[in-house]
Amino acid sequence: MVLNETAFRKYLSKRKVDPEQAQTFLNCLEELQKFQKTDNIDSLPKGTILQYTEHLVKVNPDAVLDTLRALYNYGYFIKNYDYVAEVLDIHEGYNAMDNLFDRVAEQFGETVRDEIFTDIQLPPLGVDPEPKCEVTKIVMKRLEETLGEDKTIELLAPCLHGHDVEPKAREDFLKLKDIDAFLEFKHQTVVDRFRQHMKNGTLEYAQYVDEDVVAYVENTPTISPGIREGDKIISTKIPYHIKAMLDAKDPHMKRYYVCYCPWVRGAIRNGTEDEISSNFCHCSAGFTKQYWDIVFNQPVKVQPIETALTGALHCKFAIEIPKKYQKKDAANR
Repeated sequence: MVLNETAFRKYLSKRKVDPEQAQTFLNCLEELQKFQKTDNIDSLPKGTILQYTEHLVKVNPDAVLDTLRALYNYGYFIKNYDYVAEVLDIHEGYNAMDNLFDRVAEQFGETVRDEIFTDIQLPPLGVDPEPKCEVTKIVMKRLEETLGEDKTIELLAPCLHGHDVEPKAREDFLKLKDIDAFLEFKHQTVVDRFRQHMKNGTLEYAQYVDEDVVAYVENTPTISPGIREGDKIISTKIPYHIKAMLDAKDPHMKRYYVCYCPWVRGAIRNGTEDEISSNFCHCSAGFTKQYWDIVFNQPVKVQPIETALTGALHCKFAIEIPKKYQKKDAANR
């Protein structure tokens, strides 16, 4: 089907995309049509988007991000969620190593930064994420040899990429006035969200949802945001691809589908994850920390317990509950 420009513009307008950006998205899709030599880009085979972005990396790297955003929106517009999933696979955590590059310079100076990253070309957005793990292996080894484990963890702990924290989390916590009630309520909210995705045939981030996926989320109480154990909250991340993880027979592939991080996943797939320091998962702990810093309205400590990188079939973290909130009714000020 030829791209319906008018309808797509209306769709983008409803999503509050400004007209200039909408035109950029349309231009990107037209360039994809030219590359594919077709007017119909509604059902491109899996892998085509990556093939095209790798082409753009060589000829017009500045267009990659807009192209991915265009295809993300277009995928939702035509209800081809395979496009959305493929875009998210390419885009996920793409700038993490660039942020680490900058952070090392900010905290330890450019000389140390250049020593850590010497002879390393950071993979740009748009290339196949699988080989990125080779960069992580080298960078983590050099960081720990140069700075030591503690300082390396300090670099990673704030997370190397941010995310939008649920705005009502703190409000709900104070309203419920009970940590356990808050955890139960938020877990049920996640289960309900997955059920809605199953009903609508839509994605939960990059994954399709069926009855098995809903059952997994519902029957894993530590998932989003976790359960309280004494003065800690034990939380496991929602696996990146639950259905694929459940269906996989090979342990490496199960853990591959658990892990979100494109800087690690390739090593889990090929069995070389032991070459990446498990301290890299403090970045993921920092991702979890962002949520709880908002809920408790103060910085909290979050530690990885076990992750897909360390051989587990989940990524589990311990969140220290601040003293004033450790009692069940401590949300009462």
